[in-house]
Amino acid sequence: MDFSFSAADEAFRVRARDWLAERLGDGRPFADLRTAQRFDPDRRRAWERELGSGGWIGLGWPEPAGTRPGTGEPATPLSRQVVWAEEYARAAGPAPLGIVGEQLLAPTLLRHGSDDQRKRFLPPIASGEELWCQGYSEPGAGSDLAAVRTTGTLAPDGSWRVTGQKTWTSLSQWADWCFVLARTEPGSQRHHGLSLLLLPMDQPGRIEVRPIRQLDGDSEFSEVFFDGAEAAADHVLGEAGDGWRVAMDLLSFERGVGMLARQIGYARELDGVLALARASGAVDDPVLRERLTRQWAELHVMRCNALRTLGTAEPGTAAVAKLVWGGWHQRLGELSLQVQGASAALGRGPHQADAYRLTQSQHRMLFSRADTLYGGSDQIQRNLIAERVLGLPRESRTRS
Repeated sequence: MDFSFSAADEAFRVRARDWLAERLGDGRPFADLRTAQRFDPDRRRAWERELGSGGWIGLGWPEPAGTRPGTGEPATPLSRQVVWAEEYARAAGPAPLGIVGEQLLAPTLLRHGSDDQRKRFLPPIASGEELWCQGYSEPGAGSDLAAVRTTGTLAPDGSWRVTGQKTWTSLSQWADWCFVLARTEPGSQRHHGLSLLLLPMDQPGRIEVRPIRQLDGDSEFSEVFFDGAEAAADHVLGEAGDGWRVAMDLLSFERGVGMLARQIGYARELDGVLALARASGAVDDPVLRERLTRQWAELHVMRCNALRTLGTAEPGTAAVAKLVWGGWHQRLGELSLQVQGASAALGRGPHQADAYRLTQSQHRMLFSRADTLYGGSDQIQRNLIAERVLGLPRESRTRS
């Protein structure tokens, strides 16, 4: 796979690398975020604003969405978006707190939003000032997004009142806004009668966020309860009742450049596991050596496929990518403990009442258990590929 960069792209790479080194390098202002064991929302918000002031959020947004904030430069071409993603991953940059707004909502606004909606919501996402969460999954529905029970009722003044519950809502306790898939046509079923509503999260008494404790001790996602939460009349994304189509478009944006950046980070993790295997002598075990080799080969294939599909709308791309990387990362988490042997069971220090003291390998193994679930389970991805790419008969579904 040939993906070459121009001289201008490489000059952009130097600029990106220098900017990151000035802020994330040893002894620099945000260096601690690279190795932080606990989630620090205030520091992460500060980092999001730093990214915004540097003009690194929304690089690929086309005109008339705007120019890079603070620079006056036009939208960045795809090749330089790849460069930035690669350099950010190599610098071990912390996962951006505004990722839901930048990578999911913003592209959907550009495709389905009104001019007023784009003018209202894109600038504060680009500056890192407003954070978003995603109100899709619901308890009792598993990965069946069409089984939405949360309702949106039209009020006399034209606004919407949202009532229901969402769960596994990432970063919701720190989000300023939430886009919520709700059933807005009474009596509608499955994919029909849904709307995507934009809600401010600061609604005391109408929105309650309850963090969920994870296996690794953190609480980066929550369950969210809506009790008549208000969405303004003009905060329907797309047409009312057409929410399923808009929601499906939104889910398709998690691929391409972001996939390449993910693989750079995975390559760094694999290098760390190889170092552990050499230190423990596990690399001399032919079975473990074969598994390490397979992890390397599969990662190379993932990168080639991401480059092949970069910037395309090929059906099933997102489902294939999610299916492949989820299982790969989960296997790496297991392997990182196996190469250490019995010592992998030892923690970093005394247990604390409010937190686990996990090693990096232990955290990876525990966190990666969710990789084949969030963003749509493996079973859902296989159904999408079978039905929408291969044209196989739809899976039979029992009626309730």
